[in-house]
Parts: sequence; structure tokens; C-alpha cells
Amino acid sequence: MSADSVAVTAPAPSDSSGVSPRGRHLGLALFVIAAAQLMVVLDGTITNIALPSIQTALDVSDANLAWIVNSYALAFGGLLLLGGRAGDLFGRRRMFQVGIAVFTLASLLGGLAPDEGLLIGARILQGVGAAIAAPSALSLIATTFPEGKARNKAMGVYAAMAGIGATVGLLLGGVLTDALDWRWVFFVNIPIGLAVLAGTKSLVEAERHPGRLDIPGTVTGTGGLIALVYGITRGGEHGWTDGLTLGCFAAAVVLLAVFLTVQSRAADPMLPLRLFKDRNRSGSYATMLFIGAGMMATFYFLTLYMQLILGYSAVRTGFANLPFSLGMGIAATVSSKLVTHYAPRVIAGPGLLVAAGGMFWFATLTPDSSYTGHLMPAMFVTALGLGMSFVPMTLGAVSAVRHQETGIASALLNTAQQIGGALGLAVLTSISTSAANNRLPEASASLYRGLATHDGGLVEKAADALTHGYTMAFVGAGVVFLAGLVVTACAVNAGRQQVTDGAPAVHLG
Repeated sequence: MSADSVAVTAPAPSDSSGVSPRGRHLGLALFVIAAAQLMVVLDGTITNIALPSIQTALDVSDANLAWIVNSYALAFGGLLLLGGRAGDLFGRRRMFQVGIAVFTLASLLGGLAPDEGLLIGARILQGVGAAIAAPSALSLIATTFPEGKARNKAMGVYAAMAGIGATVGLLLGGVLTDALDWRWVFFVNIPIGLAVLAGTKSLVEAERHPGRLDIPGTVTGTGGLIALVYGITRGGEHGWTDGLTLGCFAAAVVLLAVFLTVQSRAADPMLPLRLFKDRNRSGSYATMLFIGAGMMATFYFLTLYMQLILGYSAVRTGFANLPFSLGMGIAATVSSKLVTHYAPRVIAGPGLLVAAGGMFWFATLTPDSSYTGHLMPAMFVTALGLGMSFVPMTLGAVSAVRHQETGIASALLNTAQQIGGALGLAVLTSISTSAANNRLPEASASLYRGLATHDGGLVEKAADALTHGYTMAFVGAGVVFLAGLVVTACAVNAGRQQVTDGAPAVHLG
């Protein structure tokens, strides 16, 4: 190890019996964590394609239909910090098991729901389970996999699941809705959840932190995040000057300010503020916020474009997204190998530039663009760029973190991605709607009216206006990725990850 490197202190992972994980079935452990992460992420999109069927079957009002999706994001994003801290205090494997059990039970209740109220309640409970399980899944990689190649591979798979989960959700949602019934978008989680629970014995528990739960921090931090996510979501639906939207933002500012004050004075804080003192870690969180903002909006607008403009069915839309999954998987695998040879920003920076290029490629879409000549290559390029960014940012978020704080560090990464996704979708939806309506008033309603009355001229005008709106959103997403590139270049200055004497070292120059 050279003189300019700093060792990342991480005790050799072991369970209560003191058995090293090196002799365990790491393949099974990787499957368990990957399956759990995939299940949690894909549930953010798997219901999207099933929404028309759900609305018809349960007679859901237009106002409540969006909350079948948003309620999950609200609970997930708002409770992540609490879930991460609970894992640090009460045991990550234990809380991972609790989270998966809650998520699986909520999926059963969602599939059996007889009305919209119980379905939205089940979605909230799914979000609670996801918020408990997701931070522990990432931190369990550090306790189960030895430093170096095995851990980098696990991080690569984890990052790939985080990236392709949304695509898999669209594909699976379309297949299950068309082939079986909308209820199976919930029932499909039950066998996966039970398999994950059965395989958790392969995971290695870390030493528990002897502290206690910070109640004032929990109340103000969780309340502030929920108010922020709700305000962002409502702002996208009802406008940014809506009274309740502004009230939520005001409450979020007050609660989060109180939260930070409490954390700075607490003996055993829910969120140790020293986590932000490392510029590389803070830069990774900020970059992940931009990645989440651009990626969530990309899936949303591509789905609308393919279904409304190109007339794709739910199943065809799902399969059309496969190049995104392929590109993300390839790039995540490659970048997990590159992190030991190159600095994080050397990998993530060009990746974000490529992703932005993919967005600007999408911005040239027209109502009659071809899939093979336009959509497919642009998807693959975008996915390659994002896949190259995920792994170094994920590693940067949890590197050099005290062993007893990996749960909350993981939760911060997930929180940044969730809040970024909600904010990006809300802002870019506003841009898209405004651009479309400037070209044709009430463009979306005009499209449906033209289809219903078989008015080809109106359909053509509406499709042109909506496509213009989508392309403006893609331009916005490209700018978001470029902003992430700037943050990465300016804030993330860590060198390549290196393994010596069983411990990873990060070069700082």
C-alpha cells in the first residue's frame, strides 16, 4: 500500500458463533440480498401498468389512483432513516427479516384487497417493510462478504438490481396483468419473500450498537421526510403554489431543521452528522439524488410514449424495456471490476455523461420514431451510463463508515435516490405538461377524445404535442445527469479502491 492511501477500517465480518463468512455459501447470500433488493425496487413500478385494470376492478377514483403508487413511495422514502437506524441498533439481519416479513404480508393483503382503501393501506405497509429491509440489505453486504473481489461483486449485483428493478417491474407487471390478473402483481412477491426469508441464515449478523433509539430524532426526521415527499408528490399533481403543497414544504423545513439541531446535540443521534463530513460520502449521496431524479422520470415518460403514442400493449412495453436491463446489468458488472483500478469519479463521471447523451438522444423522438433505430439504442446507451455510475456511488456512500453506522449510511443512500426520484418526476412532469399544452391545450385529454371519436386529425395533433412534452422532459433529465456529473467531479476525489492485508484501501490522490 502506498503512502498516500488510507485504510478503511472494517472488522472482519463474523456472526455470533465467530465463524468467518469466507467458508459460507456466499452465492446463496448474494441471491438473498439481490432478490430482496429487486423485490423492493420493482414494487415501485410493477403496479403502474396494472393501474387501468385496478381502477376498473375496484372502481378507483382518478384522484386516488395515483396514490396506489405514491403511497408506497411516501412510506418508503419517509421511513428509510428510521429503518437504517433500527438495523444498527437491533441487528441488521433481524431487521432485514422483519422488513421482508412485513413486505410479504402486505403483498398478500394487497392482492386480496376488496376496495381502494385497503389496497392503499397495503401499499403503505409495503413501503414500511421496504424501508426496514432496504438499508439492512446493503449493510449486510459489508458483514457477509469479505473485502475485495467478493464484496465488489456483491455491490455490483446490488447496484444492478437497484437499476434494473424498475424495468423488471414494468415487464413483470405487464405479463402478470395480461396473462393472469392484476392481483398477481402483489401475489408474485409472496414466494419471493418466503424464499428470501428462508435464505437469511446465509447472512452474517454484525455486532449490534449498544445505543438506544433517538425518539425526538425519529419523530422530527421521519415527519420531515414524509412532509417533504408528500409535498413533492402533491406539487406535481396540484401545482407548486397549492396551499397544502406549500404547507408541507414549510413543515418539512421546520421539522428537518429541528431534526438537525437535535442530532447535533444528542449523545446517541439517529443520524450522526459526522457522516456528512467526508466529502466523498456527501458527494455520493448528492450524485445519487440526481441519478434517482433522472432515472425515475425516464421510465415514466418512456412508458407513456410507448403506450400512448406508439400504441404498445402493457406486455410489449415491458419487453421493450429489456435493453435497459441488459445495459444496466453489463455496466454494473464491469464497473464493479473497475473500482479497484480507477478512481470513482473516473468511472461515474463518464457514465453520467453517457447517460446524459442518451437523454438528449431521447429528446429527438417524434411520434413515428422506430423502436429498433431510435428507442432501443438510446435505452441501451442510457443504461450503460447509469450502470457505470451506480457501483462507485454505492461504494462511496458506505466506505470508511464505522461498522455500527453502515445501516444509517445505507439508508441515506436509499433516501437520496427516493427523494430524487419523487422530485425529478414531479418537476419534469410539470415541464412536460406545460410544453405539451403550449402546443395544444389539454393535449392529453385531446388525445383520448380523438381516439374515442376516431378523429385522426386530432389524434395526430395531440400525439405531436405530447411527444414534444416528453422530449422536453428528456432534455431536463439530461441536464439533471450533467448536474450529477458536476457534483461527482467537484466533490468525489477518492482514489481507486485497493485491497491489502485483508482490508480495502482508498487512495486519496
